[in-house]
Amino acid sequence: MVKRFEILKEREQGVPALLYPDATSRKGDSAPSDASLVASNTRLRIAETFTSRQGEGQLTGVPSFFIRTSGCNLRCWFCDTPYASWKPEGKQFTIDSLLNDAQNASMPMADDRATDEDSSRGTDTSIRVQHVVLTGGEPLIAAGFPELATTLQNAGFHVTVETAGTVDVDFPCDLLSLSPKLRGSTPDAAEHPTWSQTHEERRMPVTTMRQLISRSSNIQVKFVVDSPDEFDEILGVVADLEVAASDVWIMPQGVTVAQLDAAATWLAPWASEHGFEYCDRMQIRWYGNRRGT
Repeated sequence: MVKRFEILKEREQGVPALLYPDATSRKGDSAPSDASLVASNTRLRIAETFTSRQGEGQLTGVPSFFIRTSGCNLRCWFCDTPYASWKPEGKQFTIDSLLNDAQNASMPMADDRATDEDSSRGTDTSIRVQHVVLTGGEPLIAAGFPELATTLQNAGFHVTVETAGTVDVDFPCDLLSLSPKLRGSTPDAAEHPTWSQTHEERRMPVTTMRQLISRSSNIQVKFVVDSPDEFDEILGVVADLEVAASDVWIMPQGVTVAQLDAAATWLAPWASEHGFEYCDRMQIRWYGNRRGT
């Protein structure tokens, strides 16, 4: 399958050079009409916002502005953003303020696009971010989420929505990044009896996921895999969702480079065998496991 962006395979700790789409095809290059940009005072609880490079999936390496909503209806035991799920935190932001932050977001230009002459002249080598990623927690449970997605898309941004797919909400996006939670994600029943049962009951509503997929023009279905014991479940879910193998991304559970490398030895070959895409977690390799990346 031809990707709009080439997935970066480098294993170095440094941030690799980026491959950009043709400038004329990027959303946001043309100014939207004033009528599409109506100020909104709707508020959402946001755990954090930050500018970084997308580290996962088909848009790996793309400079993006991330908006992480606070709150989740699941409790994966390995959740790497507990401040948006297990112990949600954050402040209330208006949609208007989030749009303003996205419009002012920029990142340093990749090394291969900035010249020595630019540096010597003090030329601004930053690039305006064209992509916004709505993530969580679980963004679909946030009041005002569809309005936020609509506002950002009307402003010309490419909008990616990262969701576990457990809530049937209608919203616009350019890429639906659906991450069904496998049974291995369920927290220990002895330690978290209530959440263990609740998580198990909520984690895999296939009918809801199919509805979300049916309304999306571009999808990636991303599985976080902790053990080979989950392989059969993945194949079953892929069949139930009726998605193409080329839209399926297999990602290791891990928060260190060593863990990712170890998992790749058994997970990448299996993904390739079934025609699935292998999804590294490049943000871990570039920045380490820390907030704001």
